[in-house]
Amino acid sequence: MFSFKKFVIEQNRCAMKVGTDGVLLGAWAPIQNNPFSILDIGTGTGIIALMLAQRSAAQQIDALEIDEAAYEQATDNFENSPWNDRLFCFHAGLDEFIDEPEDEYDLIVSNPPFYSEDYKSNDDQRDLARFQDAMPFEDLIEAADLLLSENGIFSVIIPSKEEEKFVALAKEYELYPLKITHVKGTPSTEIKRSLLAFSRNEISNYSIDELIIETSRHIYTPEYIELTKDFYIKM
Repeated sequence: MFSFKKFVIEQNRCAMKVGTDGVLLGAWAPIQNNPFSILDIGTGTGIIALMLAQRSAAQQIDALEIDEAAYEQATDNFENSPWNDRLFCFHAGLDEFIDEPEDEYDLIVSNPPFYSEDYKSNDDQRDLARFQDAMPFEDLIEAADLLLSENGIFSVIIPSKEEEKFVALAKEYELYPLKITHVKGTPSTEIKRSLLAFSRNEISNYSIDELIIETSRHIYTPEYIELTKDFYIKM
C-alpha cells in the first residue's frame, strides 16, 4: 500500500508499482485548458488518474487497462477514493477501445511501457506493463489523435532517448509540442526522462525546461517539492 495525502494506492496485484514516473506525470500534466474529460491510457494502479482527479475539476475521468489484475486493482483504488463518482476504468486494450470511440477527451495522459530492447523477463504480467511492443508509441499517438478534443492536451512521460522519435511521430498526426520538461535524478546525472505535452496547435516558442529531483539522496530540490507537495505526505 502507498499512502498519499488525499488517497491510498493498493498495488499488490499490479506488476508495475507506484513509481516516480507516474507521480511526475500526474503532477506535471498541463491542465490550463480546464479539462472536463480525461483519459489515462494504461492506468496500472490508477495513480495518474487519481492525481488528476485531485488536481482538476474534470467530471469524467476514464482509465484504460488491459491487464485484468491491474484493472481490478485500479477499479478498487478508484472506488476507495474521494472522487469515485468521477473515475471509471475500462478493461480493454487500446485497439479495442478506439474501435468505436464514444467520447473525446480534453486531456489524455499515458505513462506507456517503453523497454523496446529484445530481452524479456519470465514474468508475463510485468513484461506486458513494461515492454513497448505491448503498446507501440505510434499506436498511442494515433489513439491520442483520434480521441483528443479540438483544444485538448496529450501528455506522456518517456525515456529521454526516445524524445526525438516521439515528437517526430506526433508531428505526423499534427500533434505539436506545447511544453517539454527534461528530468534528471541529480544535478550530475544525465537526463533520464522527458515529460511531453502536445496540442493540435503548432507554436514555435513552446516551453522547454529541466527538473532535477534531488541534490543528494533524499534531499529533494525546491522545484520537485513544489511539484509534488500536494501528494507526498512527507513533502
